[in-house]
Amino acid sequence: MKAKNQQAVSPQVVAQADKIAKATQKPGQTKEQTRLIAKGIEKGIAEYKKREKAKARERDKQKKREQRDKSQPEEAPVSMDTTSRQTALLPWILLGLSWAGFLTYLSMA
Repeated sequence: MKAKNQQAVSPQVVAQADKIAKATQKPGQTKEQTRLIAKGIEKGIAEYKKREKAKARERDKQKKREQRDKSQPEEAPVSMDTTSRQTALLPWILLGLSWAGFLTYLSMA
């Protein structure tokens, strides 16, 4: 009887494990030994797939968190508006000062 949380291995994984086990079979190795090696390979493949699924779930959760954070309204743009007004005013102030300096230079010459 298998544990409830242990999933059955797919037929493709079994076939792949058998193929690998037979390819690495040593001379004089019994069928039982080859079968045990294939079982070990099956377990390894199943464990790898389980880890990859967990990583994929974690990546999906992270993407959802990032999307949720991006979609939530932030209070930072309010302070950015004040900063952008100040920076928009700065070029006009500098332009006025440069014209005043230019006019002062012309009046002195």
